[in-house]
Amino acid sequence: MPGESVVGRAVRVVDAFRPGETTLGVSEIARRAGLHVATASRLVAELVELGLLRRDTDRKVGLGLRLWELGSRASPALSLREAAMPPMEDLHAVVGQHTQLGVLDGEEVLFLERLSAPGAVVNYTRIAGRLPLHASSSGLVLLAHAGAELQERTLAGPLRTFTPATIGTPAKLRAALDHVRREGVAFCPGFIHPDACGIAVPVRAPSGGVVAALAVIVPNDGDARAQIPALRTAARGIGRRLVSR
Repeated sequence: MPGESVVGRAVRVVDAFRPGETTLGVSEIARRAGLHVATASRLVAELVELGLLRRDTDRKVGLGLRLWELGSRASPALSLREAAMPPMEDLHAVVGQHTQLGVLDGEEVLFLERLSAPGAVVNYTRIAGRLPLHASSSGLVLLAHAGAELQERTLAGPLRTFTPATIGTPAKLRAALDHVRREGVAFCPGFIHPDACGIAVPVRAPSGGVVAALAVIVPNDGDARAQIPALRTAARGIGRRLVSR
């Protein structure tokens, strides 16, 4: 990008790594970051020297421990996660399926934490992973309580669909957001995978504003709605812990 700063290019290098990827080659980093290989190579070398990236014995590049160290100092996310863990663990013990905490980041939901169990239903979510706001239960909760500008931008699309059940039109999205605000829950059967149902409720700060979405991913069957009371109880528990911190 013409006129882009060195910091901007360095961020694109780091951002080339997707959730679950441990290493990449320099040429792949360059392709994903939209940089010339020589430029990417120079930036990688500098980031390795600073500890933000690392090189394996096969010359592949991975994220460095210093990135983790710096990320762990992101106090808003850290304090929210710490407040959420005990209620999430209780909820997970009751539900026995995936339990996850998501926050709004840009135009996506970013997942700060996920608890799972052997044999749990399929779930594409990962810690530090992202999903579109319109396609996930957590995203719908966050979007329903976001500013009007973000809502209109999302409604303008495109609305990517994962299955035939995913919301794919502005009219359906508006109706879903109205339902979330009215009922206080997003119920999304088969939105991401036909076998899974996402259910999410808002987590509120002491001010009353929505700071996160607490969700469970359960089998897409007739018992899914039975998890809503426990989900709401856990979200209130997180809110109380935010007040006391």
